[in-house]
Amino acid sequence: MSEQLTLPAETRDRAGKGASRALRREGRVPAVVYGEKKEPLSIHVEQKLLNKMLSTGHFMNSIVMIDVGGKATRTLPKAVDFHPVTSAPIHVDFLRIGEHSKVSVNIPVRFDNEEASPGLKRGGVLNVVQHEIELVCDAAEIPEELHIDLTGLDIGDSIHISQVTLPKGAKAAIDDRDFTVATIVAPSAMKSEEEETAAAEGEVPTVGDEEAEGEASDEGGSEE
Repeated sequence: MSEQLTLPAETRDRAGKGASRALRREGRVPAVVYGEKKEPLSIHVEQKLLNKMLSTGHFMNSIVMIDVGGKATRTLPKAVDFHPVTSAPIHVDFLRIGEHSKVSVNIPVRFDNEEASPGLKRGGVLNVVQHEIELVCDAAEIPEELHIDLTGLDIGDSIHISQVTLPKGAKAAIDDRDFTVATIVAPSAMKSEEEETAAAEGEVPTVGDEEAEGEASDEGGSEE
């Protein structure tokens, strides 16, 4: 289960770009808490602490308790804006949620036991289609990762969402089809797919194109 984080915050008295820039110069990041049919709450948080939480890789699927003056509000991060040059966080949106609210979160996928896959042992390649899976689950039961066992999988095998073990009470947000999460393909198959993609984008000329180019070249030479 994803860990619960606590992020101290202070309310913002002023809004606008000028006020936000002033906060950032002081090492603070403007943010807003919204949802549950309550008025949005404008706050600011410490950039260093926020950076530390972001570096865990699980910030976006963790419960974050926003502590303002000793009063904590249960939230889920919904969006983080970053500076286009420095990549520093410049604004965060937090969604208020109840302890057992149903929430939609993107959970990273991890693949286990690669050494127990006959296909990978024979030189096959794990082609990951979904690096994250969007789940609808209880806010108190958000997983940090989804683990997929590769034991016994051979070249040509596919892993679909129906084969992934999800936490109790959780379901995939996409529920109208049994979508593919990953496949194990031969290296030649990967190369063929890349060539087909390049050809479709016009990067690889067809035989007819090559012949036409050759004829044009010959005609140009005869005129000289």
